[in-house]
Amino acid sequence: MKIISYNVNGIRAAINKGFIDWLKSTNPDILCLQEIKAMEEQLDLDLFKDAGYHYNYWFSAQKKGYSGVAVLCKTEPDHVEFGTGIESMDFEGRNLRVDFGHLSVMSMYLPSGTNDARLSHKFEYMDMIHQYLNELRQERPNLVVCGDYNICHEEIDIHNPKMKGVSGFLPEEREWLTSFIDSGFIDSFRFLHPERQEYSWWSYRANARANNKGWRLDYAMVSEPLQQKIKRAVILQEAKHSDHCPILLELEN
Repeated sequence: MKIISYNVNGIRAAINKGFIDWLKSTNPDILCLQEIKAMEEQLDLDLFKDAGYHYNYWFSAQKKGYSGVAVLCKTEPDHVEFGTGIESMDFEGRNLRVDFGHLSVMSMYLPSGTNDARLSHKFEYMDMIHQYLNELRQERPNLVVCGDYNICHEEIDIHNPKMKGVSGFLPEEREWLTSFIDSGFIDSFRFLHPERQEYSWWSYRANARANNKGWRLDYAMVSEPLQQKIKRAVILQEAKHSDHCPILLELEN
């Protein structure tokens, strides 16, 4: 099973940059999107169906043009869970899960901490989603949580490790991600590539992408029971429809 996660920074803008052709050529079984910035009714869903994704699910933020997640599937899932049931998380459209047999795949968009208020909200979300996922794993132990975590975990994951005072690389954020992994998740990319320094996000400023001054903010986290199923995990840096690039996870059936 091939799973791709992609923060598209606006699905309509990405479509205008050739996203659909890229999707057809990359051809994942499941595509998890974050920051779609659109309502379902604003999209031409036939574009996705023509690409082979007849089952597509959209969980938008209440605020138009903001946040939102989606999951596109080639085959119909057994169950789709929109949100978490926690209002302070769900009104911004940040979690969407599909279940296939014993496997569950979630698209997650963790908030950024652009100012003090948003940073406080980010920490609140981090605590709540960790508890939610710990409880979910009791029911659905084979769980993939992929998406934009808005946190660089280790110094190898950021081009300038001195940026310890910036949200996304704060010690408290990094400690949370460590505790998240220690609670029973595997960072699939780092599991297979312990020393590879690659990024999944670049600022639009100062020609950061061309100079590869990036951050690894996007993860395919895999619950421990799936460890032996991890076949491949790569960052698809050639895709340029967004300030992020997609990440790919392949699991053995």
